[in-house]
Order: sequence, then C-alpha cells, then structure tokens
Amino acid sequence: MSTPDYISPIVGYRGWTWDAKGLKSLCGERWHPNQSLAARCRASAVVGTIAGRVEGHDSHEAPQAKCTCGVYGAKSLEHLRKNGYDRCGIYGEVCLWGTVVEHERGWRAQLAYPKNLFLSLDALPFTLAEIWPRLQALTLYGSDIFVLDSDQTRSLWGKSSGFDPAGLDYLIERSKEYYDRRQRDRTLMKGDRVVVLGRGIAVVEHADDTEVHALLRNRIMVRMRRNDVAWNQRNLRWEAKATAPLKGANRHLEPKSLTSCLPTTRPEPCRS
Repeated sequence: MSTPDYISPIVGYRGWTWDAKGLKSLCGERWHPNQSLAARCRASAVVGTIAGRVEGHDSHEAPQAKCTCGVYGAKSLEHLRKNGYDRCGIYGEVCLWGTVVEHERGWRAQLAYPKNLFLSLDALPFTLAEIWPRLQALTLYGSDIFVLDSDQTRSLWGKSSGFDPAGLDYLIERSKEYYDRRQRDRTLMKGDRVVVLGRGIAVVEHADDTEVHALLRNRIMVRMRRNDVAWNQRNLRWEAKATAPLKGANRHLEPKSLTSCLPTTRPEPCRS
C-alpha cells in the first residue's frame, strides 16, 4: 500500500446515482459540475460502539492509509461490475488525484471528477419528459456521455460536439419500443418500477395476482394490492395510489452493504 501525491490523475471506475440535479455518490454526496469532489473523513462524527469497538477518531485530511476515507475508484470495470456498481444507475471513468492511497483492486483519493459516463436503458426514467432534464444536468459536467445496450456503446453527448442526433434517436426509439412492449404485455414483473404517488419510485420485488411487494429508494418495502397498481397510458408507466399500505406491510431494510474497491476493506461512514 502506498500514499503518493499525484499531479496527473489516475483513471478509475465507479458508480453513481443520478437525478435532475446531477450525480451523487452512493452514500449521498453530491458531485457538482466543474468542481472537483474533495474527500473528507466522517469517521470522527461516528458515535458509539460497534461489536465492542469504539467508533470515531480525530479528524484528519483524507485519505489516510489507516482509515477508509477518500473518494473510491476501482482499477477495473470487471471489478466494478462484479460488485454490482454498474447497476446503481450510472457508472463510468473517474479521474483521481492529490493524495491517493492504492490498494490491490482500487484507490482512495483526495480529489476526483467524472471523466465519462455510461447509461444503460434499464437505468433511464419512464418518459422522455423525465429523461431530458436528467440528461441536461449530466451535460453540465462536461464529461462525454454514452448509452449502452447489450454490448453496444453509442455516443449520446460529447464535450466538443454536444448531443449526437443518432444517439438521441436511438435512445428515443428504444425507450418507446420498450414501453410500447410493456404496455402491450401489461404484465407487472420483478424488476419493474412503480411510481407510488406521494412516496417515490419503487422497484418490484414480487408480484402475483393479489399482491405486489416493491422496494422504495429509502429501503422501505411496501406491500400493495395488485388492483391498486395500474398502467398509466399517458405517462407510460406503472403507478400506485398513495393509499395507506396493508397493515404490517412496511418494513425498513438495512442499506445494501457497499463493498469498496478493496477485497479486504469494509466501507465505513467516511466513504465519499
């Protein structure tokens, strides 16, 4: 393990979540356009004990070799995909520089900024009206944007060229085909997204003729009557009324463990 001070950036791989305001780390840290993300250690803010171990320590500059703080990046796309980060919503290459701690499968850096971004059709919002503001927000980063479908990669936006007409046409056509097909099928399946009005978007975990179990982004599992979930023709999406769930239906799930780029290091709250 080494801790050099890089002037020229290292290029790694990582995943983000995204919305109409732009990119966020999986821990919720907002990435701002034209502004490098500076790592900061949050371990000193942790209070209490975990498994008999006293948590929290003096604040320090991030990253440090004996801490888990820093902006994470994997050394290979294969490792990123193996841990499921390519399914977080959006992923891509990230530039890492400043003080960098190197590990077997990745780095923790002081400073970072996205180099390019890859979108999959499965991660796109329901309608073009929802897609457009998100795409506009991504262009503000000045990073090249690509859309993925199976093994094909198509340019969607470039820093020097702007939106690629062919890429936009492909995105629009494939999205229309997908939702036209889903409309014809009218079959709610595991993995489908449901807009629970007043609560947010939930991913279906189970669906049968009587009940639907769906997981909201805040890790709350909602159980709904199948008859309360309907296809909205105008919005081309599944929707559920914001009625009270069945008694005892909701349960809070612990966030999915976020494994780091390191095979032996467990991520802590100080991760960016």
